[in-house]
Amino acid sequence: MPQSAAIISGLQRMVLYETRARYFLVGSNQAQTKHRVLKIDRTEPKDLVIIDDKHVYNQQEVRELLGRLDLGNRTKIGQKGSSGLSRAVSAFGIVGFVRFLEGYYIVLITKRRKMADIGGHSIYKIEDTTMIYIPNDSVRVTHPDEARYVRIFQNVDLSSNFYFSYSYDLSHSLQHNLTLLQRPFELWSSAAPSAEEEVHTQSKQDSFDIFEDEGLPTQVVYGLQNEPYYKYVWNGKLLERVKDIVHHDWLMYIIHGFCGQSKLLIYGRPVYITLIARRSSKFAGTRFLKRGANCEGDVANEVETEQIVHDASVMSFTAGSYSSYVQVRGSVPLYWSQDISTMMPKPPIRLDQADPYAHVAALHFDQMLQRFGSPIIILNLVKKREKRKHEKILSEELYPAVINLNQFLPPDHCIDYIAWDMARYTKSKLCNVLDRLSMIAENVVKRTGFFINRSDFYSHTLRPDDRWGDLGGHITSSGRVQTGVLRTNCVDCLDRTNTAQFMVGKCALAYQLYALGMIDKPKLQFDTDCVRLFEELYEDHGDTLSLQYGGSQLVHRVKTYRKIAPWTQHSKDIMQTLSRYYSNAFSDADRQDAINLFLQVYQPSESKPHLWELPTDFYLHQRNTMALPQDRRCYTLWWSDGILSYLPVPYDEVTCEENMKKVEVKRVNRFDESIDIYTEFFKPYELTSFDDTFCIAMTNSAREFMPKTVGVDPSPFTVRKPEETGKSVLGKSSKEETLLQRKTAASAPPPPSEEAISSTSEDDSEDDRDDDGSVSQRSTPIKLLTESGESSHMQEDVQQLQTVKEPYGLDLAEFPAEDDLLIYKRFARLGESQHRVERTEHINLANIICLEPVSSFPEDSIYGVSPPQVDRHSRDVFESHVMMGQGQLRVLCREDVLMYREYVKNRYM
Repeated sequence: MPQSAAIISGLQRMVLYETRARYFLVGSNQAQTKHRVLKIDRTEPKDLVIIDDKHVYNQQEVRELLGRLDLGNRTKIGQKGSSGLSRAVSAFGIVGFVRFLEGYYIVLITKRRKMADIGGHSIYKIEDTTMIYIPNDSVRVTHPDEARYVRIFQNVDLSSNFYFSYSYDLSHSLQHNLTLLQRPFELWSSAAPSAEEEVHTQSKQDSFDIFEDEGLPTQVVYGLQNEPYYKYVWNGKLLERVKDIVHHDWLMYIIHGFCGQSKLLIYGRPVYITLIARRSSKFAGTRFLKRGANCEGDVANEVETEQIVHDASVMSFTAGSYSSYVQVRGSVPLYWSQDISTMMPKPPIRLDQADPYAHVAALHFDQMLQRFGSPIIILNLVKKREKRKHEKILSEELYPAVINLNQFLPPDHCIDYIAWDMARYTKSKLCNVLDRLSMIAENVVKRTGFFINRSDFYSHTLRPDDRWGDLGGHITSSGRVQTGVLRTNCVDCLDRTNTAQFMVGKCALAYQLYALGMIDKPKLQFDTDCVRLFEELYEDHGDTLSLQYGGSQLVHRVKTYRKIAPWTQHSKDIMQTLSRYYSNAFSDADRQDAINLFLQVYQPSESKPHLWELPTDFYLHQRNTMALPQDRRCYTLWWSDGILSYLPVPYDEVTCEENMKKVEVKRVNRFDESIDIYTEFFKPYELTSFDDTFCIAMTNSAREFMPKTVGVDPSPFTVRKPEETGKSVLGKSSKEETLLQRKTAASAPPPPSEEAISSTSEDDSEDDRDDDGSVSQRSTPIKLLTESGESSHMQEDVQQLQTVKEPYGLDLAEFPAEDDLLIYKRFARLGESQHRVERTEHINLANIICLEPVSSFPEDSIYGVSPPQVDRHSRDVFESHVMMGQGQLRVLCREDVLMYREYVKNRYM
């Protein structure tokens, strides 16, 4: 069975050229060997006319084409001053095409930054974009409200947490992308004649195979182009107009949310922990303006969080070890809202519509069963006991809805409902919130399992673990598959939800590292380098999602629930609360209008009221209010057809005809650049530097958390005291802490942390100079309490002895014992006699120690080695190589001419 690989986009660099009548967008691959040209008409005032000739140009053909266009668009033939073709902008991809009341605009990505790397597949963050008006000024029909729509559209900051990749489908999980490569595509390849024809029409140069003339079969690989999951695509509507017109390489889908990657060093072995959060583009909006669910089952603030753990020493999806775990957050799937006109910090919760048959919840959980399989586990963190009913209203509606839906599902695939009042537990001094969350997380991960693309280690059979044997999920021939998902919610799905997701992620991380053979038990303790690194990654993730939905960073963090947060954290929490309130009261409406316009939920028209004139956007997101539904779902058989027959495996990942229609299969040579991820990542055809190839904006590295003294175990799974790490647990570091945290010779100095920078002083700078000047070791003397009468000379002696004792663990001032000296003398004599190797014919080593001498040289010791003999032919080859480097070429012999002719024949004829 041939292997499968994802197709790499053939258009990664673009240049927009401009004439009076047209825009020419020239796109090329990374190596700039293949080019495509897109022609955009500028003479149509309100229509979008795009021509894609589907032809692949080489570099010479593109230059000739641009030269002819330049010559043909000059005002006078032979005039060289004013060029007819001018270069407008360089770009890395197309976000989309959008129209308001005048003509169309094209949105291009002009700056990008590499944020993560998964198996050689680079994930980029959009850093800057440009928006270019397409129609020419001579045909432009102006409208007075056009500028206002442009400002609203640009309120969606594309340089803030939008991500894309040329070779990795970010809208799907790692489990979906890797299981896709294992499907039997030979059954469907005959049903794609266009893909076969495309291979046969390739030139001889592109399909050249070195094994073809030797009688060996051509090595075929199935190149796969999968349809994205449009729920998490944010520019789907902007590309909808051109999707069926242009080649799919022009289409680049972006996601919104969070992407962060940290490096965990396990005794030098690099393990990457990647966190990807995908925010849903359905029913998207800000905190108080988007609550509950719409009529199609899409909920507000729905985010799919995936943590990927992989061994970075192997960069291949087929040969490497990759693991992932997915969990979801989202608003309570009911018709509910909060009235913000009262200007209260906590507006009252209001149920907008009665839903006795849980129709909306059924649509929502049907989507989840189709994407994640079973079991669906709901962790509801809203309050149960309140003096005045507020959050409790949601629990009283959600629980009966789940009970109603479960009575029609098979018992093995019922929806699990866990209700836990996290806020009440936090206020109690007797209860430990994170211990309770840890128990819930253990049960959840055992039920859902996780994904890994390799089978169990033999060591797991030799030393079985009870927790590993009870692990759920679906076991396959190549590893494990996660079945089901945890869905966490509170009211806002921000602070409490992020802490709960962190605890579940921490538990899943332990199982992932155990499955990869990194730890001996699937259990991770707090205050280890690994968990601290993971906690910072999750807090960055929570802050980003909270800013997008609530307008401020997290108010309550993991340290808050561990009750180890410093007293200064309370003032920060108050400021974040005020910031969130201000954002919700004054800026959320403008942000909601921008999101509605960007996602094309609202499309401006001359016959419709303007966006800012609408009293509410309720009707834009609830389609059943604008038209009668054609088909009504059954209240008892509330799931889609075919889902139950494949459970617990998700329907989207099974090999069925409907799913195979979403995949475009193309047979290519295994050395084709469209699937060669090695060439894509390392670029062997050009001169590159380490800084450019490995320029990933790592959130954290385990090196920042490693101990700063040699005597401590450097393992990232060892529990540390606060003073033993580079980053303080409480988020602060005084001058004394900075002195204690200096690096010694055992570990290279990492980039300075923010805490270290903020606490620099004159003493620190002096220590830095001492460190730089030392040759043998880097160490910081620890100040000792001495009497005032002691001289500074005695202080220096004590400090010197202290610094010697710190790295070596013994006091060199004391004279060694007599027994130790005797042992050392014996060792020295053994070392002297080791270098004198006398070989005689009378001694047979095989009869004495049953060993054969490895070396074949007549004389062999560390002082003398006889050089190996080099024959005349090898000398001639080397001399000709040296002469060629000096520009002196020797005359070609008959064998060289025949070899070159054979190469030309195979390559070009």
